[in-house]
Amino acid sequence: MRRTRTTIGLAAISIAALGLTACGGESEDSAGAAPAGEVGSTDLAAAGCPDTVVIQTDWNPEAEHGGIYQLLGEDPEIDAGAKSVSGTLVDSAGDSTGVNVEIRSGGPAIGFQAVSAQMYSDDAITLGYVDTDEAIQLSDTQPTVGVLAQLDISPQMIMWDPEAYPDVTSIADLGEAGATVRYFEGSAYMDYLTGAGILSEEQLDGSYDGTPAAFVAAGGEDAQQGYASAEPFIYEDEVDAWGKPVEYQLIHDAGFEVYASSLSARADQLEDLSGCFTELIPVMQQADLDYVADPATANELIVELVEQYDTGWQYSMEVAEYGVQTMAELELVGNGPDDTHGNFDTERLQTLIEQTTPIFTEQGTPPAEGLTPEDIATNEFIDTSIGS
Repeated sequence: MRRTRTTIGLAAISIAALGLTACGGESEDSAGAAPAGEVGSTDLAAAGCPDTVVIQTDWNPEAEHGGIYQLLGEDPEIDAGAKSVSGTLVDSAGDSTGVNVEIRSGGPAIGFQAVSAQMYSDDAITLGYVDTDEAIQLSDTQPTVGVLAQLDISPQMIMWDPEAYPDVTSIADLGEAGATVRYFEGSAYMDYLTGAGILSEEQLDGSYDGTPAAFVAAGGEDAQQGYASAEPFIYEDEVDAWGKPVEYQLIHDAGFEVYASSLSARADQLEDLSGCFTELIPVMQQADLDYVADPATANELIVELVEQYDTGWQYSMEVAEYGVQTMAELELVGNGPDDTHGNFDTERLQTLIEQTTPIFTEQGTPPAEGLTPEDIATNEFIDTSIGS
């Protein structure tokens, strides 16, 4: 369970419910109908894309995934059992691209397994959400290549109570203060923080379960992981037992610069899909920016999907709106060091490889020998003229 989301009764989800996930492409294909409308300036069918572009996400529908929900035309069909939505894949003008898109939910819908594993168990998946540290860790056994960095900066953060820690302004300050830091056991970023001396092993608590209960019970004495694009709003405005602001620092700003949820392809499928990606990825780049500029329609769908999927997780329109606002303010969806949205910085990837290789090797999942940035991400399909 990688994602850091507030859940309502998540532990009560039954094995039967998890069994609803589609494996091997056996879910009902609600995208079976022909794409609606005349094909516009981008013809993805002619470019070699599959009749249905299948995207596997890493969590329940949320604002951080808004760019892919922006791709859906006016005819989305929801399959609540399979936790998926599908319809005509449209371009920025709203015109058909000649193919459909199916967006599958992750997290509880796939038994909390890694998206890389899901991609290797189902050949129908065209693109999946894979953090670049996951791509490094599984590069030897389930290699994937990122083709679009929807998020230039990861929302992952550690938060604390400013009343309990008025002098704390960073994760390093939490380390010096000796505050307990609650997190999901096994997170690579925490091994980096302790290895770099920013936090100490003695102050870690790996029991975080995604709910606010422990943070509230500690009365502000403990810090906790979360997403900057959700938890600060949720804890202040939706967790009645807390109901006040929190402060935080992004893990990115502490030196662990992962590309979170980068859209990735299986390495062994990349060549066959290259013609498709040459036309598809620029459409997706623009969809990311269109979503941030005008998220209303996609947010309505996201909130509806969460309700219909009914995995035990809740997500309000207010959280979605806060998420988009925060992603814009913090430049989580941004251009990085240049004027292009969605490309990868190879120096940044090399640093991450160097940071994580010892960690994953010690954990018994060593990366592929001689791994390079080009093995885990490519800018081949990026349109450099598209940026915010």
